[in-house]
Amino acid sequence: MSDADAPDALGPNAAQVRALASGDPQKALQILERAVAFDPDNLAAWLNYGGLLRSVSRADEAMAAIGQALRIQPRSFHALLMKGSILDSQGKSADAGRAYGLALMFAPADGDLDPPTLAAVHRARQAYEGYAVALGGQIRAALSAGGASAADRRRFDRFVDIVAGARPAYEQRPSDFHFPGLPAIEFYDDATFPWIPQFESAFPAILAELQADLARGDEGFAPYVQLPSDVPVDQWAELNHSIKWSSLFLKQNGRVVEKTAPRFRKTLDALAQIPQPIASNRSPVAMFSALQPRTRIPPHHGVTNTRLVLHLPLIVPSDCGFRVGSETRPWVPGKAWVFNDTIEHEAWNDSDARRIILIADIWNPLLSRDEREMYDMLMRAIDEFHDQTEAYSASI
Repeated sequence: MSDADAPDALGPNAAQVRALASGDPQKALQILERAVAFDPDNLAAWLNYGGLLRSVSRADEAMAAIGQALRIQPRSFHALLMKGSILDSQGKSADAGRAYGLALMFAPADGDLDPPTLAAVHRARQAYEGYAVALGGQIRAALSAGGASAADRRRFDRFVDIVAGARPAYEQRPSDFHFPGLPAIEFYDDATFPWIPQFESAFPAILAELQADLARGDEGFAPYVQLPSDVPVDQWAELNHSIKWSSLFLKQNGRVVEKTAPRFRKTLDALAQIPQPIASNRSPVAMFSALQPRTRIPPHHGVTNTRLVLHLPLIVPSDCGFRVGSETRPWVPGKAWVFNDTIEHEAWNDSDARRIILIADIWNPLLSRDEREMYDMLMRAIDEFHDQTEAYSASI
């Protein structure tokens, strides 16, 4: 049951009742009292009755009427919004925040709302944001005496934000291969990967090789998204076969790209020091990813959670950013990070210059050696079953 049209669902006399309410609210109240007595399950009648009671400053009775509306439809957007508004006007910010939070869960699109309701929704968002910040602050204050490590504190801070409603909880949604039992961690702590400092130390050499190659032109870069015409392009329509997002592969389909290898010896040496996956026709993969000015990569999910993704920023102008789940970070040249790309993520370059980073896949560290070997065997079995003799173009 939906209450999307409930405020106007009183039947042929609804307009007259509302017109009467503006000139003779007491008479309108009598009509609505008779309406709810005659039909106690009339959601629209209770909503209009509650709204009119509120307008004549009978807040407690209005809350009782809204309670009846929620008895009929506990997910009623209009009832929850009105409940939050009444509590808000009474200065009960915590209760109002909770009611507003529920209302916003069921809110229609802004374009479907009339101006007064849209204004109420804007107030609900503002109040709910204040509620979430205040609740999170109180929780953090209660936890301030703890002696947790910095890594544990960061993870718990994210938990606090989710509890307080300051950020949503994102799950991993691999498009192809979902390995069970692996956690949905957005950005991994650097301490998980003791090889990161050594890899970062290769930044000057990697950047020098890239710049030398760029000086010869962009012939190695090709559109990253290359979907055929007979498949849905969905969010990739703007980037499909577009140089706006391009890549130059160093490793692809599980093997080194011989054409580019001579130009990037030091980069390949650095990549050889990290735990890249071995999966038939799929991994390892490594590439330079170039994002043109004023370009955004839309929210999307990666292929499998058996591997994570490593970024090493190389050429990063200002006004570039990256979001994984509910956490947003700026790229810093030379500072690597590892994230789970099966959690919704997106990237943007709002600057006037090109952004280029090095991207590579690595094993998920929670997979055992035997699981890694069996994963490779599974990929081979899939290819044999489908008689897949050509290299599979895996995405990062």
